[in-house]
Amino acid sequence: MYTTASNRYFAGTYAQARQKFLAAAQQRAARVESFLLESKLGAYGETLTTDIALLGPSQAEKLLIVSSGTHGPEGFCGSGCQVALLQDDELLGRLTKAGVSLLLIHAVNPYGFSHLRRTNEDNIDLNRNFMRFDAPLPANAAYADVEPFVLPPAWPPAAESEQAMAAYVARHGMDALRDAVSSGQYTVPDGIFYGGRTPSWSNRTIRAILRSHAAAAMAIGWIDIHTGLGPYGHGEKIYAGGNNAQDLARARAWWGADVFAPFEGLSASADVQGALVLSVYEECPQAKTGLMGLEFGTLPHQSVMNALRADHWLHRNPQAPVEQQLKIRQDLRDAFYCDNDEWKGMVLGQARSIMLQTLQGLKQIDG
Repeated sequence: MYTTASNRYFAGTYAQARQKFLAAAQQRAARVESFLLESKLGAYGETLTTDIALLGPSQAEKLLIVSSGTHGPEGFCGSGCQVALLQDDELLGRLTKAGVSLLLIHAVNPYGFSHLRRTNEDNIDLNRNFMRFDAPLPANAAYADVEPFVLPPAWPPAAESEQAMAAYVARHGMDALRDAVSSGQYTVPDGIFYGGRTPSWSNRTIRAILRSHAAAAMAIGWIDIHTGLGPYGHGEKIYAGGNNAQDLARARAWWGADVFAPFEGLSASADVQGALVLSVYEECPQAKTGLMGLEFGTLPHQSVMNALRADHWLHRNPQAPVEQQLKIRQDLRDAFYCDNDEWKGMVLGQARSIMLQTLQGLKQIDG
């Protein structure tokens, strides 16, 4: 049924996704709040907001959070899952019966969602930005070694740049290249996977949302929806919490043995610091948590990485020919959103299953 109905959940632009989300929330009589990004407009001149929809009491003892758009165009997938959830009578009925409130956070990164950039308005990767900025930031010495060929001066890259990358992989391995590039860096503001030097607008907004609606929760399940890593259409269950044996065990009890922790070296994701969901530890220290990055595969890894490289090249070269700009934006969109019924159906089925498992896990925690 999902393959024939999926298009009513998903959208083609940030503005359309926002409209569908707000309409579905209004139909549910959800409590809606909007947080305006005042410093920027969208790609079509639209206002940019992170919107939330709350079903059930604020500050409930048990809370399910589903967030979308942490990485800009990955919001096409996450927004579709959120709209589908708002129209799922059976699942919402289970939440109500269990006394679990539902908090949907739509478009964590509205600028990137609208402008088709994985990063925010300041070129910050938000999943590297939730740090303690009053302490020394993580060092990534290898980044300086790889940036010259990862972000070459010309696009498409010259043969020399690709040969240098191949030589690095031959010497150090593909995992070392992945970690050098994507684990995060805090030294090159116009570089790739930049984590920022201060809390971003989205960081401050998410913390304000948690303080308003989750600060009293004793149990929180949080699913942050992502795309771009892993096999086509497969939803990898990535443990998104801290390196804590009890929390990891809880995640696997809720979602199964195929929950992969990046710090164990088995995930498609690099082991990163500063992820969005880690804010729950500081804002809701009283809560027992189940934290997941639900990552849906799209294109082969090298295609996704090349789309990201091109995007950052364009960020450094904004006077590129219009035709080239449009192609880079479209390639970036395609790398993080497979706009077809088959993929959308795979996404919706797996997301619903994860949400049911999360509900069952929350029910098992004593309030």
